[in-house]
Amino acid sequence: MSEQTDVVVIGAGVAGLITARELANRGHQVVVLEARDRIGGRLWTDRRLGQNLEIGGNWLHWTQPHVWAEVTRYGLEVSRGPRSEETFWLAGNEVRRGNLEDFMSLIDPGMTRLLEDTMKWLPRPDAPLTNPNLAEVDQYNLQEMLDKLDLSEDERNANEAAWVGHFNAPLNQCAYVNALRWTAASSGHWHLMHEASAIYRLKDGNDTLTKAIAEDANADIRLDAPVTAVRHSSGGAIVTYGDGQEIRAKKVVITLPQNILHKLDVQPALSDAKLAASREKTASQGVKAWIRVKGPIKPFFAYSAQDKPLSVIRTEFVSDTDAVLVGFGAAADRIDVTDIGQVQEAIKVWRDDLEVLEVAGHQWMSDPYAEETWQIQRPGQLTKYHREQQASEGALHFASGDIANIWAGFFDGAVESGLRAGRNVHEELNQEQP
Repeated sequence: MSEQTDVVVIGAGVAGLITARELANRGHQVVVLEARDRIGGRLWTDRRLGQNLEIGGNWLHWTQPHVWAEVTRYGLEVSRGPRSEETFWLAGNEVRRGNLEDFMSLIDPGMTRLLEDTMKWLPRPDAPLTNPNLAEVDQYNLQEMLDKLDLSEDERNANEAAWVGHFNAPLNQCAYVNALRWTAASSGHWHLMHEASAIYRLKDGNDTLTKAIAEDANADIRLDAPVTAVRHSSGGAIVTYGDGQEIRAKKVVITLPQNILHKLDVQPALSDAKLAASREKTASQGVKAWIRVKGPIKPFFAYSAQDKPLSVIRTEFVSDTDAVLVGFGAAADRIDVTDIGQVQEAIKVWRDDLEVLEVAGHQWMSDPYAEETWQIQRPGQLTKYHREQQASEGALHFASGDIANIWAGFFDGAVESGLRAGRNVHEELNQEQP
């Protein structure tokens, strides 16, 4: 006989843990099946280079309502990296040098013009499909919209590099609407969007959040338990995992990232829209590099251009003897972030006075349980697929930061999505009780 439970949650990332907590703490029996040997999914704090490094998701902010409520709920302390004292950027191949305010002033005209119609297209970021004409603008990629601004070389390089830092992908593959979504979530203010997406983190590691949620959830969380198949009907589902174990559930919540959803063996098959979005993949395909350099150095920001192996670098930790930098690039196939020589060479785009001591990172694009970094949509994906990506299918429900309404791709979006799934499943279970 198969094991039986009320709900199986596939994946112990933030969305899965929130879903499990909400359901288990309402009296339902919940089993969480996680393929990895740790919880957190794309939130992964690891002790490397002498610091708690965020190998995955890095930043959060008080303008992100769902995750900030969790921070308050568990009494977690928020911190930030050192303030930049120098900023480097490129004009063509010429390195410019100033302070962060100089750079922000340089990109301000382009950012302002690019995003001036944000609230027209997305008046309600919590309901992103509110404007019935959104598809008119969702056909464009971000590069197209930047090119229309006819910026100077200085401004173009700077704006492109800033967006690569945000989107972790070639800009000609990123939906312009994704830039509007981030800005709409920041009440239409690009300066606030820049801060909300790149400054604050949890002082003792972002995994203090996932640990707190897991400890608070009265759920059975099983690691090293990859799901291999789901067979479902309106009356329930059978989930196969591990080396052939089976578990029957009244409901199943699938929290897989968009890029790998289509690889899960689900019968009857998932909707055409869910599968199409997964096969198209998100635009994000970049890298995140952690770099320890010899000190002392002044904290700095550096922006290059989107065709460089690393487009953005900033100081995240600094001491008298060393500093730890974090860097981002648009394409994972341009640089091996675990190779000191390649990282040292990439930094020379800006400066040749830094000695790289150690590097760390993770190949998220080849990670079989992710195959993406953070969610950035391609043109058309929001208007074509978003509603269907959220929709339940019989006994199956779906939760992921990838399919959130407000801060998709952030911790906040994962919390939002998990709360929604937990509420919906709870309501269905109560209705189905005899």
